[in-house]
Amino acid sequence: MLMEIMHDGLGRAMRLPILVARGARPGPVFGLTAVVHGNELNGVPVIHRLFERIDPHQLRGTLVGVVVVNLPGYLNHRRYFDQVDLNHQFPGREDGSSAQVYAHRLVDRVLRHFDYVVDMHTASFGHENSLYIRADMKNEMARRMALLQRPQIILDDPPSDRTLRGYADELGIPAITVEIGNPHRFQAEYIRRSLAGLRAVLAEVRMVPRRKPIEVPKAITCSSSQWLYTDHGGLLEVFPSVTHMVEEGEVIARLTNIFGDVLREYRAPTGGVIIGKSVDPVAETGARIVHLGRVIQLPDEAHEQNPYDSLVDGPAAEGQ
Repeated sequence: MLMEIMHDGLGRAMRLPILVARGARPGPVFGLTAVVHGNELNGVPVIHRLFERIDPHQLRGTLVGVVVVNLPGYLNHRRYFDQVDLNHQFPGREDGSSAQVYAHRLVDRVLRHFDYVVDMHTASFGHENSLYIRADMKNEMARRMALLQRPQIILDDPPSDRTLRGYADELGIPAITVEIGNPHRFQAEYIRRSLAGLRAVLAEVRMVPRRKPIEVPKAITCSSSQWLYTDHGGLLEVFPSVTHMVEEGEVIARLTNIFGDVLREYRAPTGGVIIGKSVDPVAETGARIVHLGRVIQLPDEAHEQNPYDSLVDGPAAEGQ
């Protein structure tokens, strides 16, 4: 379906693409959102494939997927809406700027009707992310949703004011943010894992049948994180890959000038895990280097049980 939300400069209706699956039995309303930032695309095929595999006869409640939240950003291949970050405009205002009106109507017509929310993002332009989750681990339901989503990393991160997740939390709706890799592309493995995790969460809230559990690796859990920044401009080379564990004092990046002379070497101020990193070599003063997570729990040989099934593509789904 297409839901009218506002009008553009030509007076044409702007309509959000929304998928809805209504189950045969009553139950909760589970909301999925993607492309709050216009170039963060991995969540789109996650929603598509989930709806392709959902059987309404076995579904309890209603599944809603807002395939593209930020229409102007999506159509222009850009992160922002009206030159502002839409994810810092919630709950918006009916008499505000275009971005505030857009956010307000999204809340009023869609978000406030959800019982659970999974908001899907990726890294921003010039950066690379692991598959990680932002969740308030003191919120028991959000914590459970995060664990079942089977990411590489979980970041304990209370929701920020004015974000979609933050306002969902204010409304009392359990919500998590899933960061699915990189912008401007589809990444098959991250999409597959995110789809599997959503199936597990839907089973947890009893919207779909629970299938035979399989073993999956535990996530690295972080209590906090920080971005490290350059203090000079030049050409930046970042060494560790995402999910790599670094030690305090380890060289993580090198900055050279345009003639190849080394200007700086950057070292990890503390041990931790690389949640995300810069992949754009051209760095001005204050450019991001790495997103470093403070680890409180590492995966061990133990595995947790995760009830996902044939919604997952590939050999891992066979026989489940």
